[in-house]
Amino acid sequence: MELHDFGIVGLGVMGRNLLLNMADHHFAVAGLDLDTEKVASLKTEASEGHRVHGTNSAEEFAGMLKTPRAIMLLVPAGKPVDSAIHSLLPFLESGDIIIDGGNSQFTDTDRRVTELAEKNIHFFGMGISGGEKGARFGPSMMPGGNKEAYERLRPIFEAVAAKVNGEPCVEYLGNGSAGHYVKMVHNGIEYGIMQLISEAYDLMKRGLRLSDEKIQQTFSDWDQSELKSFLIEITAEVLNKVDDETGKHLVNLISDRARAKGTGKWTSQNAMDLQVPVPVIDAAVMMRDISTYKNERIEAEKAFPFAIPTEYADNADDIIDSIKHALYFAMLTTYAQGLAQLKVASNTYNYDLRLEEVAKIWRGGCIIRAVCLEDFRKAYSRNPDLANILLDKEIGEQVIAREKAIRSVVKLGVDMGIPLAALMSSLAYFDSYRSAQLPTNLIQAQRDYFGAHQYERTDREGIFHTHWD
Repeated sequence: MELHDFGIVGLGVMGRNLLLNMADHHFAVAGLDLDTEKVASLKTEASEGHRVHGTNSAEEFAGMLKTPRAIMLLVPAGKPVDSAIHSLLPFLESGDIIIDGGNSQFTDTDRRVTELAEKNIHFFGMGISGGEKGARFGPSMMPGGNKEAYERLRPIFEAVAAKVNGEPCVEYLGNGSAGHYVKMVHNGIEYGIMQLISEAYDLMKRGLRLSDEKIQQTFSDWDQSELKSFLIEITAEVLNKVDDETGKHLVNLISDRARAKGTGKWTSQNAMDLQVPVPVIDAAVMMRDISTYKNERIEAEKAFPFAIPTEYADNADDIIDSIKHALYFAMLTTYAQGLAQLKVASNTYNYDLRLEEVAKIWRGGCIIRAVCLEDFRKAYSRNPDLANILLDKEIGEQVIAREKAIRSVVKLGVDMGIPLAALMSSLAYFDSYRSAQLPTNLIQAQRDYFGAHQYERTDREGIFHTHWD
C-alpha cells in the first residue's frame, strides 16, 4: 500500500478542502472521519490522478502515513481535540507530529505540548485563516511547536499556503503555543476591524441616509485605495447581494444580534492579564455583547428617542471622504494594538516571535489581509525591536495625516447619536499613547488616600505614603 505524506482528522469542509489543496500540489494525503458520508465526499471531490484516501479507522489511517507521521486535527476546539488525540495515540510512534489546526485556546495548546512531549510526540498549534475558500486554494497558516520537527511540515505547508510576491504565507513562528496565540490575536484584530467597518456603514446608512447602492459603491471604491483589504472587499460584495425571495438587499433582512466564538474575548482577556491596552478590540467585543440585548434595546429606544439631524446631506461627499480617512486611521491603530500585544506576549511566554514574519504571513490568505501589512513588514524590517508600529516614522506620518478626519468623524457621531465605540476607542488610544503626561497621577493619590497603596514621585526615587487627612 502507498504511504501518504500527510493526514487530516476531521473531514468537514475545511478538512476536505485542505486535503484537496495538498493533493493539487502532488502530495499523497489521507483523511480520517467517523462519518462515512464525509469520507465518501472526500473521495468524490478528489480529481482524477489525485492520491487521496479516506477511512473511518484510526488504525488504518495511521498505517497509511509515512513516518514520522504528520497528522492535522481539524475538529472543534476543546474536548474533541483531546478525544481525537486519545484515539490516535495507540497507533503512533516516537517522533510523530500532531497539528491542531482549529481555534484552540493557547493555554490548552501548552498543556497538550507538555503531555505529548512525555510520549515523544511533537504537538503543534497552528492557526489557519482564510475560511473554506482559503483552505482550498491557499490559506495563511501560523504554526508553532518544535522547530526541528517543523522541517517535516515545511514543504507541504509552503506549497499549499497563499502566496504574495511568490512568498508563502506560512512561517514557523515559535515554540509551544506561539501559533495559536498569534491566531488568537489575528482574530481579535479581525473583531476590531469588522466593528470599525460597521460603524462607518452606520454613519452612512443612518446618519447620512445614503442609499444601499451608494454605500455599496463607496466600499467598492475604498477597496481600490489604501483601505484595500479582504474585509473591505467582502463588505462591498455583501452590500451588493439581493435576496432572491424578496428582491431586497439581503443585509437589510439580517438580524443585528451578533454571534461570536470567543477568540476576540480571549484576546481582550489575555491583553488585560499582560496589561497591554487593546481598546478597539475590547470595544468590538462589547458591541457584539450589547447587540444580543435586542429586546432591551427596542424598549430603550422608546424610552430615549432621538432624531438624527438632517443637515448633513449637502456635504455628504466630503463627509464620506472624512469617514474613509478616519477608518484607515482606526485600522492602523487596531493593528498597532494587536501587534503590541504580540510583542509583550512573546517576551512573557518565550515565543521569540519575529513580527516581520507575522506581518508577512498576514499579507495574503487570511481574513485581516490588507495592503498596509506590507508597510508593517517593512517597518519591522527596519527595526525588529519596534515597540509599537505607530512609532515607525512612515506609519506615524500616515496616522498624523488622518488625525483631523477621525476627530471630525467622532464629533459627527456624537452629534448624530450614532454609537462609534471602536472609532472613539481608536482615537482615545492614540491620544493616550502620545501623551507624555496622563492624569493617572491623581488616581495614584486617590488609591493612597483610601487604601494606603503608596505612590512614586517625579522628583525623587522611592515609594511613598501620605497621611492625607
